[in-house]
Amino acid sequence: MTAVPRPPTNALPVGQPADHREKVRALNSRYRHHSATDVLRGALDDLGRTALVSSFGAESVVLLHMVAITDKHLPVLFIDTEMLFTETLVYQQELTERLGLTNVQIVRANDSAHHDPDGTLHQRDTDACCALRKTRPLHGALAPYGAWITGRKRFQSGTRAQLDFFEVEDATDRIKINPLAHWTPEDVRNYMDENRLPRHPLVAQGYPSIGCAPCTSPVRDGEDARAGRWRNDTKDECGIHFVDGRLVRIGA
Repeated sequence: MTAVPRPPTNALPVGQPADHREKVRALNSRYRHHSATDVLRGALDDLGRTALVSSFGAESVVLLHMVAITDKHLPVLFIDTEMLFTETLVYQQELTERLGLTNVQIVRANDSAHHDPDGTLHQRDTDACCALRKTRPLHGALAPYGAWITGRKRFQSGTRAQLDFFEVEDATDRIKINPLAHWTPEDVRNYMDENRLPRHPLVAQGYPSIGCAPCTSPVRDGEDARAGRWRNDTKDECGIHFVDGRLVRIGA
C-alpha cells in the first residue's frame, strides 16, 4: 500500500548535507527534555520523507507501537535476510496485523543466490554476509528517504553511550532518528507491560537480542544482552550503523 504523505513543517530538503548538522543541533536542543513520542512526531513533521527500519526483534514492538498510534501509513522497512528465525517471520506478520500498520515493506537482497548459493558465507566471513544480505539491501531501500528511525539505545553498547535523538549519518548524509536513545531496559519493559504488547517468542527462550538464526545464540545468566550475537567473533554490529563514516566494529 502506498504511504499517505504527511504535510511536513519546515521539512529538511533531501541532499543538502551542509544544512544537516545545524538542523540536527537545533532538533537535539529543542527535544532534549521531551519524550520519545514527541521526538518521533517532531521528526515526522520536520524532516520530510522518513522511514522506520525495524528488525521485528526483541524490543522492536515499542517503536512499532509508537508509529502505529502516530502514523499507521509510515513506511516500515523490514529486511528479510532469508536467514531469519521462523519465529521472527511469523511475529512480523502477526504484529503488522495487530498494530494495523499499512506500509510494511519487506526488503531482500536480489543477488544472494549468486554470491552465496549454498548459504554458507556467514561461516567464512560474517561481515561479507551482513553486507550482502542486510547492509546493501537496506541502503538501497533507504535511497528515497532523507531520514530514518532506529531503535538504538545508549545502554546497548559502548559505541552508543553518547547517542543523541538526532544525528547525521556521515556515510550517507542522511539524518538518523533515535527516539529511544535515553531509555533504560526498565523503560522498555514498562512500556510493553503498560500497553500489553506481545513479546517476540524467542525472548522467553533466552534470546534478548535477535538477528539471523545462524549467528544468534541464547544468552546465559550474567552475560550481556548482545552476547549471543556473533558469539566468539569480534563483531557487535551488522553494519547498518556507522560512526565517523565507518562501520562500527567493537568487541562483543
